[in-house]
Amino acid sequence: MPTISKALLNSVEQLAGQAGEAIMQVYRRGFEVELKADNSPLTEADKAAHVRIARGLQTLTPKVPILSEEDTQSFKGANAEGLYWLVDPLDGTKEFIKRNDEFTVNIALIAQGKPVLGVVVAPALQLTYLAAEGLGAFKVNADGQWQAIQASLPPQVGRPWRVLGSRSHPDPRMAAWLEALGEYETQPMGSSLKSCFIAEGKADVYPRFGPTSLWDTGAAQAIVEQAGGQVVTLDDQPLSYANPQQLLNPDFIVWGQRTSEKCIETRK
Repeated sequence: MPTISKALLNSVEQLAGQAGEAIMQVYRRGFEVELKADNSPLTEADKAAHVRIARGLQTLTPKVPILSEEDTQSFKGANAEGLYWLVDPLDGTKEFIKRNDEFTVNIALIAQGKPVLGVVVAPALQLTYLAAEGLGAFKVNADGQWQAIQASLPPQVGRPWRVLGSRSHPDPRMAAWLEALGEYETQPMGSSLKSCFIAEGKADVYPRFGPTSLWDTGAAQAIVEQAGGQVVTLDDQPLSYANPQQLLNPDFIVWGQRTSEKCIETRK
């Protein structure tokens, strides 16, 4: 198993940053949009970022297989140690096409079904979040320094829940869930940035109803968990990556720190 270290995390951060640069080259000059077999959009930027990341990870950890959204066929499963890289070269392709800047590069290391390292880069917004088990969770500030981040405690009485929702994937079940939550205010947002904002303490909860894939959540989950938050299914089990042949996630909730009775009640 590669040693989970600051050096490894730094290498993955640099690789995600390079993929972000490749994406921005396409973003600035215009692009055509294809449709994949599932009718999801694909652009030249998705492909360029995938190639950059796949080559970099193969050099960095040649014995760790890679599951990327843009190359699921080459992935034959985790290695003998239960390890694999989980990659979304361009998360939020719809946001990329809309040119609202809310798209990310996601790279996670999965060990025994759990994300133990994650990097999320939002190149158009110049935001980077990263975390690793035993090291903590960080946001990279303007001068390139890692600043530790922590998820917020649940809101005190009198303050509404700060809820993040999907910008491009609304779901009617959200309304019923929010009604049970109590007083709240919502903000729509694209890509894995929603989970990163939970990790940073900028929001309290992100409920996700409807389809997502493993690569949409792995990197951000590592960041949320190392920042003291949780990513759990509706029956309150951690979102798992132990069966990568099952590419779709169940519905899930991203919480900040969960210590209050109110927080416990809302998830029943």
